[in-house]
Amino acid sequence: MEKINVGGQAVLEGVMMRAPRSMAVAVRRPTGEIVVKKDEVVPLSERYPVVKLPIVRGAVALFTSLIIGIKALNFSANEAMVEEEGKQEEISSWAMAGTMAFAFGAGILLFFILPLYLTKLLIPIIGDSNIVFNLVDGLIRVTVFLLYIWSIARMNDIKRVFQYHGAEHKTIFAFEAGEELTVENVRKYSRLHPRCGTSFLLIVMVVSILVFSLIPKALPFIMKAGSRVVLLPLIAGISYEFLRWSARNDSNPLVKAIITPGLALQRLTTGEPDDDQMEVAIRSMQEALAINGDYKDDRIVV
Repeated sequence: MEKINVGGQAVLEGVMMRAPRSMAVAVRRPTGEIVVKKDEVVPLSERYPVVKLPIVRGAVALFTSLIIGIKALNFSANEAMVEEEGKQEEISSWAMAGTMAFAFGAGILLFFILPLYLTKLLIPIIGDSNIVFNLVDGLIRVTVFLLYIWSIARMNDIKRVFQYHGAEHKTIFAFEAGEELTVENVRKYSRLHPRCGTSFLLIVMVVSILVFSLIPKALPFIMKAGSRVVLLPLIAGISYEFLRWSARNDSNPLVKAIITPGLALQRLTTGEPDDDQMEVAIRSMQEALAINGDYKDDRIVV
């Protein structure tokens, strides 16, 4: 029987799991209680067939994942602050949305605009070749990205999020293997998953080098910077299609070689979870599957 494709996201003291037609967020409060928020998610492709088109579906998947991710983070942030005597003041949806918008803007500046500016400063050294310009720009972008991941991985609070990330991957592996979702069964699986969003981001970095190489170096800086923002949906769409293809051909030696850097990067963005964290991930998976039923589609990013 065709398998249901699932994905997920680590949140504060919890895990969000997504099935094709549902999502569930499970969070462990400081009291030890696990609380769950779950919803049915109607795929946009049911209302807008154009969403199923290659490239388009990747850009749409990125946009919808951002929205669902913000809601999941908002829920987890509020529930992770609940103490025995009652809930503290909640973080409003607007405050969380503003924070995420700021983070998204900062990410554009850090990973796309800053590398472009630094490369521009290096023109006297690297010369006028458009190919060399875009290669240097891409190398700086990837370096900044790796340094960022390495830096936040050393923060204690982020380490816990990364452990929940590992719990998410282990649970998805167990589900994909058809195992009963118990802590004992989940524990034995790897925390490194070939369809991880971390690998997706690394693919985005590489694909952006190819796409941005089509932009003439002679354009004014402001136009080149703007094009990097405008072309992000296209880059996300291409990256999604590549991840989709690699997931279906992961036994191919060439594909294994290509996805190896992404798996290596996950050693930073995932941690070995404890039993309590795996229990939360399992609960999230079970709740999402209960709502989803037998509905299937081809969503693949975890």
